[in-house]
Amino acid sequence: MNAGPTLAPWLAVGMAAGVAGWFVLADWPQWICLITLCLLVALAAGMFLRRGGDLVCLPRAVLSLSLSVALGCGLVWCKSTLVGAPAIPGPLVLDLRAVVIERQELTAQSRIRLVVGLRLPGGDRAIKARISLKPNDLAPGACEGAVVQLRARLFPPAPPRLPGGYDFARAAWFDGLAATGSALGPVEVESQGAESGLAPWRHALAAHVRAAVPGSAGGMAAAFASGERGGISPQDEAAMRNAGLTHLLSVSGLHVSAVVAATYLLALRLLGLWPWLVLRVRLPLLAGGIGGLAAIAYTLLTGAEVPTVRSCLGALLALAAMAAGRRPFSVRLLALAAGFVMLLWPEAVVGPSFQMSFGSVLAIVALHEAAPVRAFLARRQEGWWIRLGRDLAMLLLTGLVIELALMPVAFFHFHRAGIYGSLANLVAIPLTTFVSMPLIGAGLAFDLVGAGALFWHLCGWSLDLLLALARWVAARPDAVAQLPMMGGEAYGFMVLGMLWLALWRGRVRLLGLIPAVAGCLWLALLTPPDVVIAGDGRQLGLIDPQSHQLLMLGQGRSTYARDSMQEAMGTTGEAIPIEQWRGAQCNESFCRITVTHGGRNWRILAARGGGMVEEKAMATACAYVDVVVSRVALAPSCRPRLLRADEPLLYRTGGIALYLAQGRIVTVAQSQGQHPWWRAPSLKPQEGSIAPPSVLSPDQ
Repeated sequence: MNAGPTLAPWLAVGMAAGVAGWFVLADWPQWICLITLCLLVALAAGMFLRRGGDLVCLPRAVLSLSLSVALGCGLVWCKSTLVGAPAIPGPLVLDLRAVVIERQELTAQSRIRLVVGLRLPGGDRAIKARISLKPNDLAPGACEGAVVQLRARLFPPAPPRLPGGYDFARAAWFDGLAATGSALGPVEVESQGAESGLAPWRHALAAHVRAAVPGSAGGMAAAFASGERGGISPQDEAAMRNAGLTHLLSVSGLHVSAVVAATYLLALRLLGLWPWLVLRVRLPLLAGGIGGLAAIAYTLLTGAEVPTVRSCLGALLALAAMAAGRRPFSVRLLALAAGFVMLLWPEAVVGPSFQMSFGSVLAIVALHEAAPVRAFLARRQEGWWIRLGRDLAMLLLTGLVIELALMPVAFFHFHRAGIYGSLANLVAIPLTTFVSMPLIGAGLAFDLVGAGALFWHLCGWSLDLLLALARWVAARPDAVAQLPMMGGEAYGFMVLGMLWLALWRGRVRLLGLIPAVAGCLWLALLTPPDVVIAGDGRQLGLIDPQSHQLLMLGQGRSTYARDSMQEAMGTTGEAIPIEQWRGAQCNESFCRITVTHGGRNWRILAARGGGMVEEKAMATACAYVDVVVSRVALAPSCRPRLLRADEPLLYRTGGIALYLAQGRIVTVAQSQGQHPWWRAPSLKPQEGSIAPPSVLSPDQ
């Protein structure tokens, strides 16, 4: 067997690397340098290629890879320029006249989300905003295309609260969203829109399914049928996530494959009953065409989200390969599907959905193409029970390989991963594919004649069983592994190692273990930050060295801030108010916190509110602490020994993570560069930087 890789998959990898390079590099001079460097390397490789000789494979590969990297970087840069919408400058409260673009029902949260187009007063451009409201505040007829009037509070799309957090501002930029907020009162319909497209059908289908199946089970059934997942309670969604089953809630490869397979087999059986057609037409080809149409229809009906479109493209390529007599699942076809997706949505490369879906399929294909696995699965003379045991063992191995392949992705994006996900999926995937989804289809079909109640009842049972499995797995001790925020370097090593293992052939593929193991060791040596500060200065968090629980200042009613800090610091459980901690002394305005790291005591002065303090008293307090945190600007006379994190500095840096013993600071701004969705630092920060710990005197 040839020990080298085929070039086509590596072209997709090069294209993805170019897209990732655009996000990692800071500004347009660096983007131009990357593209120019790739073009120069391609030119040099082309000159070697023209000379000919025996070693033409290497310059051809270098030429192709260099051009693919340049193409990826240029594609995402062009996409950002064409579709991005600058955010509103700051919070606004105003009366709006808007056109409804999209309506999302969040029944489990008793909310409705509208995506609207509007023009701000005095503005010269129309913007797109996402507004949340209560169902009772929405007048009937506010469907897609309707013109509505409302009073709303709008905010710019939020950047990550802390380093390594979810970047909603980046996602909003590529979605064209310039603002997000909530309605302040009822929404009146000025004129109803003409119901067109598939959106009314999708809403009606979701409502019909939720009416037939109550509770979160109905929300899951509606998600499978229409793509609307707003009917699932937050508690059940968290259980699915902790059990490693959250991928079932998003219409993607599993659901599209089930629809295509069911349609293909049903069409093949029904068409086989027509003798005249059997004698004149290749039925597998015709059934494959019908399956492809079903995939397209299902994708459009469920809203044509990027994961669904990606899965649809993969299904169509697999059907085309079957029609051409080729293997429906191969690395080449997977690379072709990835290339199509990157041409349309290059920004998807840096998102978890793209990485998880293509990573899982690549793991499956690479595993089944390995020589030992092919030998293990080869047909032979044996009893059916032995064959069944062999298939079950292979199913378990496949689940474990997928879990190992996706665990770095989960740790990098979500700072957590379900430990028992592979075992839970052994039950959940067959239950969803062969029981729940066929029952949903049968229920919808028999509802046409008013006889679908039995199927919906059985469907509810199956989905209740799935939820019970998720709750049971999520409740197991150590069901979720939690890690603090990890750098892109460790993640890059692991991704490179896994790609090398998957795409090379022969023993040389084992070299991929070197970067993979290096990334794992890097991951094992991760240490959580000692202190994290939210970008608005309203929350501060640190870990209690004895209980290892999160100590938090300014938690408020929302759990989002707590969850963000727990993810960044790699901890779980309830957060303890800092005011109740033995190492804190608090009054109405400030908390003075003392923590010990690296053999030293570090003192932090954190404001509890936005009130003003007399300047001389503030300067005196600042002189005796290492870090000061405030949501408002402090006078220059406030000079702590280490860092003054007040409003001007936080506006420039965003959220901050402090590693006190190492004398290191990590900020959100360090990962943003000059990308257009990151706010311009129009407020000049005051003096404030982290000092080397050697110049700080330890407190006795």
